[in-house]
This record gives sequence, structure tokens and C-alpha cells, in this order.
Amino acid sequence: MLWSGVIQQLSSHHRCFAVDLPGMGETPFIPYGPGYLDRMAKQIEQLRIQHGVKRWHVVGHDAGSAIAVQYAGQFSRGVACLALLSPAIFPELKPFYLLNALRKPLVGELLAPLFHFVFWRIAMRRAIAGESNRALLRAFYRPFSGPKGAWQLMRLVRWGRPEDMLGEIPAKLPALQMPTLLFHGLRDVLPAAFAERAASLIPNSTVITLDAGHFIPLNRPNEVAARLRSFFRENHATMESPVRTRKLSKGNATALVVVTKALSLEGRQSVAGVL
Repeated sequence: MLWSGVIQQLSSHHRCFAVDLPGMGETPFIPYGPGYLDRMAKQIEQLRIQHGVKRWHVVGHDAGSAIAVQYAGQFSRGVACLALLSPAIFPELKPFYLLNALRKPLVGELLAPLFHFVFWRIAMRRAIAGESNRALLRAFYRPFSGPKGAWQLMRLVRWGRPEDMLGEIPAKLPALQMPTLLFHGLRDVLPAAFAERAASLIPNSTVITLDAGHFIPLNRPNEVAARLRSFFRENHATMESPVRTRKLSKGNATALVVVTKALSLEGRQSVAGVL
């Protein structure tokens, strides 16, 4: 999983859950369209209620950052802290150039098998390099394997126009009052201006730049975990005790993490959540 290394480091003080984005891991695909982010935020809120969590920290990566912002704005009373890694949250977002062909009607259907081969055999192997990451690469690939895998990937990348899906996000940022930590990778495909712009709009926010690519939780798990742990500790006073907690099954390829039980500095149980 993308978050495995981070979760391993945080699990001594937090109970962590990884939540798949629709169409990833074992989570069914949800068609994109108006109200998509609202629907996702409501599902996350149901998760919080289901596990009896009063407040938690919310962390998102890439597309998960847009859902995290939507959730934090829509259900702010349940959010203690917010962290956004490689925040793909602005309508000026340019889809990765290799995906452009798949996003075009008819052309995408024809090129899907060829793109599928190039994407998984070359692009993703370079992005997730190393023998130790083979299991993670297989986890990412699993939902897109089999005879229909190429067209499943095509469907996933056709997530709509950035101006339609993300157009309302910038206006939500100034209303986020919770402490917010933003991460940017020096070699990220997203511009540094995204994290910097988000920090300029979110009142109580800080930007951290790490020597990493786009998959920051994978490239720098120990440093990400240490930064998050310190961030949570500094803001531990905003966390409250849970009614009850229980484990949630973890999917394979993940973009969201939820931390639902932590020990405060005084040793009392407290709650945090990370998307």
C-alpha cells in the first residue's frame, strides 16, 4: 500500500486505516460527475460515525487531497488537523500528459491496450522503482489486470475536466480553520505553486518540501510519519476521546488514511483521523 510505511511508523501511537479511492483496491468505481466530492465526503463522515470517533486528523494525497479538503470544509467539527501531500486541488491542474490520449473519446478506446502496457511496464516501474516495492506495484496493478484492465484504467482517468471537478475547491480553503500541514516533493510532477498557493489561502498552514517524487508517502515514509507525528503532538489539545473504535479492513492501493486512536502526551486515549 502507498501508506504502509507511514502507517507502520504511526501505529505505535495511532490506529491507522487506509481507505481506497473508488475504483482502486477493492472499492467499486463511482462515476464522476456533479456532487462527486460531496458524496465522498459524506461516506467518510459515515465512517467516522460508524467508528464512534468524535474528532480526527485528516490526511490526503493527490486526488485524496481534494476529498480531504471537501470533507474538512463540510464536516469541520470532526477534523482536528489536516495534512495534504502533493495537493492536486486547483482547477488549473493539468492531467499527466501520458493520460491525455486515454481521456479522449474513441481515441482512448483504441489506444487503451497499448497505453496500459506502456503505463504499467515502463512509467509505473520508474515511479515505483526498487525490488522492495514490487508488492506495492502489484497492488496498484491488481484492479486493472485481466482482459478488461486496460479499459478500467481508461475509465478511471476520465475523471472529468479539472475546472468542473475542482472549480469550487479554492473558495473553500480560506474557511479551513484547523491546523494544516502541506507537503511538496522536489521532484513532484505537480508544481510547487499548488502547495504554496494552498498555504497562502489556508489561514493556519505550513508547507514542507521533501526530497521526493510524487509518491511522497512511499518515497519518504519515515520522514512523513515523523512530521505527521510531531504535527499531531503539537496540536493534541484539539483531539477528544472516542466513544468506541474498531479496525477497518485495509484495501490494496490507497490514497486515504484514517487514524482513529492515539495516545496523548499524558497517556489518555485520544482520537486522530488521517485521510
